[in-house]
Amino acid sequence: MRVITLEEHFTSREISEANAKYNPPAPNQPKELIEFYKSRMMFGEALFDIEKMRLPFMDKCRITMQVLSYTSPVSDKVPSSEAIKICRRANDILAERIAEYPDRFAGFATIPMADPEAAANELERCVKNYNFCGVLVAGQFQGHFYDEPQFFPIFKKAEELDVPVYFHPAVIAKEIQDHYFTSPSWNIIVAGEFASAGFGWHMDVGIHVVRMILSGIFDKLPNLKIISGHWGEMIPAFLERMDYMFPHKITGLKRSISEYYKTNIYLTPSGILSSMQLEYLVKLMGAEHILYSVDYPYMQPDNVYEFLANSNLTQDEKELIAHKNAERILHIHE
Repeated sequence: MRVITLEEHFTSREISEANAKYNPPAPNQPKELIEFYKSRMMFGEALFDIEKMRLPFMDKCRITMQVLSYTSPVSDKVPSSEAIKICRRANDILAERIAEYPDRFAGFATIPMADPEAAANELERCVKNYNFCGVLVAGQFQGHFYDEPQFFPIFKKAEELDVPVYFHPAVIAKEIQDHYFTSPSWNIIVAGEFASAGFGWHMDVGIHVVRMILSGIFDKLPNLKIISGHWGEMIPAFLERMDYMFPHKITGLKRSISEYYKTNIYLTPSGILSSMQLEYLVKLMGAEHILYSVDYPYMQPDNVYEFLANSNLTQDEKELIAHKNAERILHIHE
């Protein structure tokens, strides 16, 4: 059984250095938080290294192909003209690495959200010139959600090219962190994790996907595909509730929230290999709407292949999730 995973992060030193010019280290961070994040720096080299770390991990886990994406697309602090240059160079570097191992890697574009027209053009260049599979966007841009009209050209281009947009978590606004995720009852490390990979990032990007639905974008672009990781970032369990609370008469939409979700949204596990969630979401969404992802190198489970192979799904469902959906939606061919 082929296995294709598609939330697999990569970066290059050149692009990291270009971004670092606009992202100086935060001043006065608590010592214990600095030490905690230093303990995670083992992920750093895995982001860069393909031959010694990534490929051995893939071989051990029987992963046929990874779809690579930059772990942190260009910062919103980078000026628009410079962001365009950095994104273009980042995509060129990624294409060069993919060309070295065309049977093992594919790519998602990174695009300059500061200039949506330029972002749409860069996406088109990457798809047409490099056969990239789509685009990954992270969080918001300078506090703006992507349902706002200025970003429409990006999604229109994605639909035109028939490629998906992967909505990935990112750092949330400080005022939200301070309001929801800090307390005198826990330490600074717990607060940091609660606001980020432990919960806050995922809540935020789940809300972002719902905002896209409520904006009516899928009435305008009925064939647009959005991919949501971490089993849908908490949203699937609330679809029935949202259908009840958001009837057509108040949304003005043509369909219910769950109808859009089950039509236009595709889910991946992001390395959360939970049999209960897998089986629930296959029943809710259908196996045709679930793709596979590991979230390498931040997640490195050693049972990637066995999790699907030994699941209670039918063989057809396993094959859809393992590779056939990716081949169809991302236009990946053997």
